[in-house]
Amino acid sequence: MSTLPAVTFSDDQAEAWDRLADQMREAGIDIVDGHLTPPPEGGREGKSRVLAVVGKAGSGKTMLLASLYKAMAEAGVEIISGDYEGRKRKDRRTLAILAPTNKAASVLRLRGVPATTIHRILYTPLYDPQYEKIAEWLAGTGDRPEIEGLTELALDRAKAFYDSVPSIPGALAAAGLRGSDFIKGWKRREEPLDVGFVDESSMLDERQFDDLREIFPSLVLFGDPAQLAPVGSSGEMVFDKLSGSRRLELNRIHRQAEGNPILDLAHALADPDLSFEGFERMVEEAARNDPRVEVAQRVDSDLMARSPVLVWRNATRIRLITAFRAAHEAPEFQLMPGEPLICDGIELPLKHRKKRIDLEARGLIKGAQVIYMGPGNRDGFARLHVVGAEEPQVSAASIIKIEKPGEEEPFIPSAARMGAAFLHGSAVTIHKAQGSQWEVVQVFAPDLWAAAQAGRSEAGIPLWKRLAYVAITRAQHRLLWVVRNRLGRPQTTLGVEDLRVAPAPLKLAPEAETEAQG
Repeated sequence: MSTLPAVTFSDDQAEAWDRLADQMREAGIDIVDGHLTPPPEGGREGKSRVLAVVGKAGSGKTMLLASLYKAMAEAGVEIISGDYEGRKRKDRRTLAILAPTNKAASVLRLRGVPATTIHRILYTPLYDPQYEKIAEWLAGTGDRPEIEGLTELALDRAKAFYDSVPSIPGALAAAGLRGSDFIKGWKRREEPLDVGFVDESSMLDERQFDDLREIFPSLVLFGDPAQLAPVGSSGEMVFDKLSGSRRLELNRIHRQAEGNPILDLAHALADPDLSFEGFERMVEEAARNDPRVEVAQRVDSDLMARSPVLVWRNATRIRLITAFRAAHEAPEFQLMPGEPLICDGIELPLKHRKKRIDLEARGLIKGAQVIYMGPGNRDGFARLHVVGAEEPQVSAASIIKIEKPGEEEPFIPSAARMGAAFLHGSAVTIHKAQGSQWEVVQVFAPDLWAAAQAGRSEAGIPLWKRLAYVAITRAQHRLLWVVRNRLGRPQTTLGVEDLRVAPAPLKLAPEAETEAQG
């Protein structure tokens, strides 16, 4: 785990820190003095205490979350990762850091925060007892085991991986085991945890919120009130229902965000008098002054393979996907390795609930970004790279649908009878992109112009402004504002070489080195 740097809080961050520290202290977790009180016997009483930290992009929500995590870990709070939980001590205090999607969780992990998905906390894995001995040893709660069929060298590989990346499934994979070898099923979590931090909480729906409140006596939501609310929620986010005293507002834009033309554009959208035409002039001005913003005359088809074009209208999405596949000379009736996909859910009957949980636990949750690696070993299976997942490469029964303009029925190049369903991912709607970030983002401006012409509003704010805000803030370093309905020819061929998993660094004991050389 990387060490988090020391930070200087703004006044609003410091106030939020103090409020959150007070709530943690009331729950028996003193992050100032580093003192923990065992949880009350008999379990929790009453409903969860919920606080929300809300602020626009650049206001320091993630910085505050990371600092709180560091303080709680230093106080001795056990961090729950979702991939394995060891023996539960009566006096332990716990923290889980959650995000709605794999990609959102991976953004936090890249910043040194051990985040996992909500699903991986709601459901916990059941390990085969034999291989659980390895997990206990790696977690520091058991002795080095002797496992039939596993050599000492394989155990050394697992230990070397775990010391580098603290993931039990990853370490067991380094030892040559597959998930189906050591995970025998999944069960709904019954025992409560202590504290949950939820990033990108603007994406939460009421059901997820209720599920989380059943598990966490203390729940802290981190969210952006300017983003798009979940579909079907009438423009309201779960933290909008909290009283003013339960909402901590971050307003200041921090030093690392100041002078960032992408965030400057995003925050300019708060001006109620700003028209779409006026905003486009601001984009053009930003592009003249800073290479991080570009007004593009056509969509970059090379970028679409790993960073989808963001659009508003579904018809636009389908047209761009068709153009992308034609530009890359993809066969009409099959997928090429390297084509991007978006998980559209799991198509399984209720009796296969355990299989559904297994697929979702491997990262195939609705909205997950996936790269097609090639056909699997069995009919209907596909080898997939799940973007942002801790163990990204899986083989799964897949139903892959490619929609075409003017046709009601999609073409299905992979047709398992049931399993994970996918749509093409070279272009996605801005709603589905929420919670994700990419180094470079292309925004299809003609669609936002159409939204402005439609005159629609969401929660009193013109829809085009909400769409533009979400789309722009998906860009980490560079924004391409595409102004014409054209697609550039690709300069590179589709492939998967950038997704090959490098072997874990192997540090062996002297006797193991001798064995390897022999």
